[in-house]
Amino acid sequence: MTSTTVKLPKEAHGTLARLAADRNEPMSRVLVGLIERERRERFFDAADAAYDRLRADPAGWADYQAEIRSLEGTLMDGLEDDPWVE
Repeated sequence: MTSTTVKLPKEAHGTLARLAADRNEPMSRVLVGLIERERRERFFDAADAAYDRLRADPAGWADYQAEIRSLEGTLMDGLEDDPWVE
């Protein structure tokens, strides 16, 4: 894995160091985790906003609901007889 240097304000570096110490992990791993958390949060915020826009459009929402209903019962599609092992 390649790496690069990121300049942080001293206060942020201190906070990151304390988080890393609390988790007993390298600061880089903690920072990567925080970045991933932010990425996921933005993704789900965008998805929520998209659903809000869809719900605001009665015709579009009705089409979406009809499509969802058309998929009901297709989950197993003949797989009921296959053993499920976890």
